[in-house]
Amino acid sequence: MKKIRILPTVLFNDFSIVKGENFESWRIVGNLVQIVKIYSLREVDELIFFDISASKKNKKIDFRLVDEFADHCFMPLTVGGGISSIEDIEKLLKVGADRVAINTQAFLNPDLIKSSVSKFGSQCIIVGIDYKKNDKGKNEVYIKSGSISTKVDLFDYLEKIKLFNPGEIILTSINHDGTMKGYDIETFIKAKEILNIPIIASGGCGNYQHMADLLEKCSISALSAASMYHFTEQTPLGAKKFLKKKGFKVRL
Repeated sequence: MKKIRILPTVLFNDFSIVKGENFESWRIVGNLVQIVKIYSLREVDELIFFDISASKKNKKIDFRLVDEFADHCFMPLTVGGGISSIEDIEKLLKVGADRVAINTQAFLNPDLIKSSVSKFGSQCIIVGIDYKKNDKGKNEVYIKSGSISTKVDLFDYLEKIKLFNPGEIILTSINHDGTMKGYDIETFIKAKEILNIPIIASGGCGNYQHMADLLEKCSISALSAASMYHFTEQTPLGAKKFLKKKGFKVRL
């Protein structure tokens, strides 16, 4: 069994770190460069950065900003938000990203995933998928930072996207986002049955036990969390020590 990775997710808008609930009510919770420096000292396995306004507002990627915080980042770095071309990926890799996460354009232009995997290798390409339950209790895929429903069933989309062979999929429940009440375990179990691609679980984690609850029922490759690190005294290192005591393989 591969070791489970602990991946803090940082959502940013310009130089500010922001947090919300259910992808709404965004508020500033810190400075981008300061947060990067803190995580660099906390033995995290990887950092994931999403520019929440890039795709939603069709804003250009701020490559200089990525370059700046990458200089302070001493662990693998994944960057997402506003990526729409091979050229965007090339520039992000040049300024310090190790991997990229593509969400909206993966849905609108899946050939971008195919061509980017071919050019850079699957290990470099993550597909981000945000989903939300509709009135009938079915999970629908959302794009543009969760602002637009595609009306496409999540599990149908997973069947499609796995054919393009991305290195990983980061799956985020909008309903659970920011609530700190636990992961959407039921959905992750079903997604894992469909996918032969590693899954990064995202949305809802509020404590170390929530991580263990998911891992006990579903083989997840990595656990993403944000609010629990911003609003409690829990840390990525603390999460790894807790999970190790529970018998899970982690990087320590």
